[in-house]
Amino acid sequence: MTTAKWHILLGTALTIASCLIQLILGYSYRNCIEISKSNHSAFRCLHRNAKNITDFVDDLPHTTTTLNISHNTLSEIPLNFSFTRLQNLSHLSLDSNKISDIPSDIFRNLHHLESLNLSTNYLVSLNPGLFQSLNTLKQLILHDNKLQSIPPDIFNGCPELNYLTLRKNNLSNFTAVVVSVKDLKKLTKLDLSFNKLQSLEDSASLPSSLQELYLTTNELHTLGCKPGLLGQIHVLDLSKNVNLSAVHFKGLNLSKIYLLRLRLTNVTVPELLRLTPSLKPAHVDYSGLNLGHNNSGIKSLCNLLMNSSTEMHRMILQDNNIHNLQPGLFFNCTNVTGSLDLSLNRLKTVGCLEFLEGQNFLQNITVEHNILSELKTCRTRSFHSLTFLSYRYNRILKVNEFAFAHTPRLQTLQLNINIIAFMHHKALCNLTELINLRLDNNLLSDLYNDSFIDLHNLKTLNLRNNQLSVIFKNTFQSLKSLYILDLGGNKISQFSEGAFTGLESLAKIYLDRNRLTQKYIPMFAKLSTTLKVLDLQNNRITYVDVQTTSPFANLSKLESLKLDAQQPYGIMILPLAFFSGLTSLKSLSLTYNYITGFGSNTFDDLVKLELLSLDNSCAGVKPLPAGIFKNLKNLIHLAVENMGIDLFSERVFGNLTSLRTLQLNRNAMSTIDHTILEKLPKLNYVDLRNTPLVCTCNNSELQNWTKNNQRIQIVYLYSMTCPLQSTTRFFHSFDTKVCYQDIGIYLFVSTSNVVLLLTILPLLYVKLYWKLKYSYYVFRSWFGEQWRRLRDEEKKCQYDAFISYNSADEEWVLKQLVPNLEGNGSSLRLCLHHRDFEPGRYIVDNIVSAVYGSRKTVCVVSRDFLRSEWCSLEIQLASHLLFDELRDVLVLVFLERISESQISAYHRMRKVMLKKTYLQWPGLDCDDPAQAQELFWTQLRRALRSSASIDQADKEGAEEEEDKDRAVDRKSKVYQSQTDDVRNILL
Repeated sequence: MTTAKWHILLGTALTIASCLIQLILGYSYRNCIEISKSNHSAFRCLHRNAKNITDFVDDLPHTTTTLNISHNTLSEIPLNFSFTRLQNLSHLSLDSNKISDIPSDIFRNLHHLESLNLSTNYLVSLNPGLFQSLNTLKQLILHDNKLQSIPPDIFNGCPELNYLTLRKNNLSNFTAVVVSVKDLKKLTKLDLSFNKLQSLEDSASLPSSLQELYLTTNELHTLGCKPGLLGQIHVLDLSKNVNLSAVHFKGLNLSKIYLLRLRLTNVTVPELLRLTPSLKPAHVDYSGLNLGHNNSGIKSLCNLLMNSSTEMHRMILQDNNIHNLQPGLFFNCTNVTGSLDLSLNRLKTVGCLEFLEGQNFLQNITVEHNILSELKTCRTRSFHSLTFLSYRYNRILKVNEFAFAHTPRLQTLQLNINIIAFMHHKALCNLTELINLRLDNNLLSDLYNDSFIDLHNLKTLNLRNNQLSVIFKNTFQSLKSLYILDLGGNKISQFSEGAFTGLESLAKIYLDRNRLTQKYIPMFAKLSTTLKVLDLQNNRITYVDVQTTSPFANLSKLESLKLDAQQPYGIMILPLAFFSGLTSLKSLSLTYNYITGFGSNTFDDLVKLELLSLDNSCAGVKPLPAGIFKNLKNLIHLAVENMGIDLFSERVFGNLTSLRTLQLNRNAMSTIDHTILEKLPKLNYVDLRNTPLVCTCNNSELQNWTKNNQRIQIVYLYSMTCPLQSTTRFFHSFDTKVCYQDIGIYLFVSTSNVVLLLTILPLLYVKLYWKLKYSYYVFRSWFGEQWRRLRDEEKKCQYDAFISYNSADEEWVLKQLVPNLEGNGSSLRLCLHHRDFEPGRYIVDNIVSAVYGSRKTVCVVSRDFLRSEWCSLEIQLASHLLFDELRDVLVLVFLERISESQISAYHRMRKVMLKKTYLQWPGLDCDDPAQAQELFWTQLRRALRSSASIDQADKEGAEEEEDKDRAVDRKSKVYQSQTDDVRNILL
């Protein structure tokens, strides 16, 4: 096989491996979020802490076409890094980082890239081969860097480039820039603003396709260019080059200029037009050329324009320090057919637009950012062509009656962002064709029933951010065509009856940030046939009764309802049937309301709901009731952030079959059943950030699922940490090996061994029974002997004997027993109740310690002894050592003769007497008491010094005796149980 074929096979294998790796990875990304509905093609990676660019792109699919890695802290890009794996990229943004250098091969093989944004970084220079393979690039943004020069051939690999911005850099050599772009045959816009260019001297030519050239805020002190350098330019901006004068334009070909901006330069208009006859006066932006002194500059301009045959569509006179406008000022100007802009001047009044006399075709007037204080009554001649008038950003305090009677054809009137406190109720009279009216951001406190009397065609009325407190009856009675009414940001606390009369077409009403209470909501029922959007955010709607009738019952066509953040503490109590009747509602927002409880039927009527936002709307940690979303079959987006949800239940979320986006962040869930997520067929986006999912076996299946599911995007899964951990651990990587022990293996091994054993045992029984039995007894005998010997060698008891006696026999013990066993040169050490028991310790514990800590136990038996519970316990403990542990520890001493009938009730003692020889204290009735007593003490001392182990013969005898007495012994308890019973009786 040839080398070429091997390379082909290897490449194919690598491609397949790459695809397989992508398939087994879960639908989650370390530092990016897929933009909704992008089908694995568009990703946003903003405000992340990752330092390496590979942390952003390594887990993105090869289908990525749009990638935004803006507003991060990237500083360096590795030399060996490239976007080659993402060959389908068409839009890439790396702006607002700290990148100081970019390797040459980073964009290699991006043959589909159309837009590249590298702005707002720390780039000082560009590698010559940086853009060499971007043959489809159309837009390149490099503004706000620190570039000092441009390599000559850097853009040669970008034949499709049409927009290039290099503004806000440190470029000083215009020639170098021209050389770098001269071969870009499709370049139409070049922005070099905010650099350090000093002239336009150049030996090369700009691309013939270039139409817009922006050179504002440079250090140009001359142009110095060839006459034809700017011959193809349509838009040329030379503003804020204070050293430029008209003489620098002498001889230049500006015939194609459509808009020339010279704001804040040293150019004088008459001289400019004289020295550049190719420049059409109508195509100059006359802003910032100091034409306002005594209106003489404007008059001179008008005379020049009058002599020009060019039709003027717009006249821009911004920032000319104009203080006043004389009547007829523009009379001698050529007719302006489009717009006149007088913004950013010092105008105190515009009168009744007398300065526009003779301008009969003017359509738009903009007088923004001036110091107008009043609009006076105007009943003079009308400007019937005027359709747009803007007085925004002034200081208008008062609008008088008939202030716009001279502009009856107005369609848009903008009076917003002033300080209008008084507007005459007839100020807007005669504006019968007005469509859009903006009065927002003023100080209006009153509206009258005839304030809008003539506005029959008005469709949008914006009164936001004023001081309105009451809407009176018939205020909007004439607004039959009104579609949007914005009253947000006022102080409205009351609607009079009939306040909405006349609003026959109203579809959207905004009343957010007012002071409305719940009793005014039913008034919206009068808008039931048209109303689609109702915004009641940040009002004072609260309820005290869950049985309250729904205030929205008649709003069957309402599609959007906002009730967020009711003051001061939220709605809190939500009536059970609160949303009844809203059968067309598609969007509902209830955020920041701290509702104490939701009912299972709360949202039952919202069958068409598509967006539901409940963020921060629950007071405390509590589960949502089962079935609360049961009828929301069309819900697409659900936001339940910080709702105190502690259980992700199928009974709550299981019916959301159309859900695509689920925001569960900042809740109290420690575990989540991933099978519920899988049962939501259209879900593709889940946000679990800041949810305390525990890193234990309870979430082992969830962890495994999040890393392998291919349908649902878990937002920033790899940044989710384990709560309550001393060190930072991540949810996606906590150890789950202990959770997955293969029980099947253990069951197989154990059952197979049992089967094997049950198979072998019958064979062994038949073939080797007698041999095995013989071997067993031989081994048992040998092991017992070795064990006894080892135990005797190792065990060293504290006492030689523990004396068990009744207090009635204490005199004999102290005067006879103790002196003869411990005195007279004897080395025996005895344990006695009164002398050796540990004070403060349980009696039972002392007895147990004494019996087990002594080589022998001597029971001084009398009739009083047999009646004592403690003595019975002591002899039972000793007999336990004798019979169960096969230790010869028990010695019986009878102080008096007791008949066998009396002893028969004490089966333990009877068993001992049958097995062991006991001692009888010789009484005075014997022939020689002194000699008999001496023999008694000798035998007792010999018994105490004998071995504590039982020989094999005794052991077998004990076993036989044990069998005989087994029936009797069933009634007795083992040692531990007896000890517990005695202790319980004592306590």
